[in-house]
Amino acid sequence: MIFILIIASVVSAALGEAIDAVVILFTVFLAGVLGFVQEYRAEKAIELLKSLTSPEAVVIRGGSEKEIPSTELVPGDVILLQTGDRIPADARIIKEFNLKVDESSLTGESVPVQKTTDALPADTAEADRKNMVYAGTAVAYGRGKAVITATGMKTSFGELAGLLGTIERSRTPLQESLDKFGRWIGAATLVIVAFVAVLGIFLGFPPLDMFLWGVALAVAAIPEALPAVVTVGLGLGVRRMVKRHALVRKLPSVETLGATNVICSDKTGTLTQNKMTVEGMYVNGKILRVTGQGYNPEGKFLKGDLEKVVRKFPRTTSIFVFSC
Repeated sequence: MIFILIIASVVSAALGEAIDAVVILFTVFLAGVLGFVQEYRAEKAIELLKSLTSPEAVVIRGGSEKEIPSTELVPGDVILLQTGDRIPADARIIKEFNLKVDESSLTGESVPVQKTTDALPADTAEADRKNMVYAGTAVAYGRGKAVITATGMKTSFGELAGLLGTIERSRTPLQESLDKFGRWIGAATLVIVAFVAVLGIFLGFPPLDMFLWGVALAVAAIPEALPAVVTVGLGLGVRRMVKRHALVRKLPSVETLGATNVICSDKTGTLTQNKMTVEGMYVNGKILRVTGQGYNPEGKFLKGDLEKVVRKFPRTTSIFVFSC
């Protein structure tokens, strides 16, 4: 559609229709500017998020501890790990004290892995290398010291990111439909213009006049506002997503998201917090509902909508309903 509009504007300018040419070019320019502004804002927001989430690491250099950005780490650096730290690179553990690492982001395993300094066979599977810590995971408990073996795209997490980068991006249904519509309207316009020109010449009109009329008809048949309308529609979708705290980098992604019927996602640690909490209790033949969130020790025992004060339960069979 954009190519057809540009050709139409050039032809209009060549025929002296300056106003038509300017209007068509302005429409194309408007569509491009709207798309650029929306995507530029998304890119800047993503860059700010990256700067906020860029972790720092405690490294031993020159015999002293230093806190540096993780982007400055190199293989051979010795890093210190403690509870709550996000591990910035792949590293071999050389000292640990009850060190447990949450590797759910890499392996999907929801239970923290107990780490060790013991040597393991070279053919040990990556998920079973308990003497290694990996970038993108987090220390759940304890502390330790490790030597970096890989950084950036050479880490296990980086290799996954590289594989994702090799995925071939297909065009969205809207883009395919617009391309098909552009080809159809281009071919139909040429056929109609040729038919009108030949018919006019057959009826005795001057060939030059019929050529001008044919060009005018071709320009009139092209929907100049369509690219701008599509861009504005996608831009409004992006703004609605932003209000719901979701950043969309590319405008066509909004149309793809709107056409999605099924979303498959990991649950534990992704959609949920990986924290088991009691929501209901079956005691003495009665069902009690338990309120409260997470590990916060605040809540009530409810029987229906009434609060039930339970001081001591008799010895009996109990069933607990958990949720994470």
